[in-house]
Amino acid sequence: MTDLSQIKEHMEIIGADGVHIGTVDKVEGDRIKMTKADSGSHSDHHHYFSRGLVVAVEGNQVRLSAAGAAAVLLEEEEGGEALSDKAS
Repeated sequence: MTDLSQIKEHMEIIGADGVHIGTVDKVEGDRIKMTKADSGSHSDHHHYFSRGLVVAVEGNQVRLSAAGAAAVLLEEEEGGEALSDKAS
């Protein structure tokens, strides 16, 4: 499991396919909080990624196990619910 203490503010979050997904705001507990600007149509609040999706921290990048298009579907809200749960 990746050590989240290696993740710093403003690092780029990329999918397994190298696609830019977002930018780190900070780490909160076992999740990465993205900047509001990277939260798409939900830009009024932050989105999060679970530590379980992180496979590596390389240079200034946090690499996720899911490809970009799939990773955005795995974003979470502040309370921990998946965005896909809110869409239903």
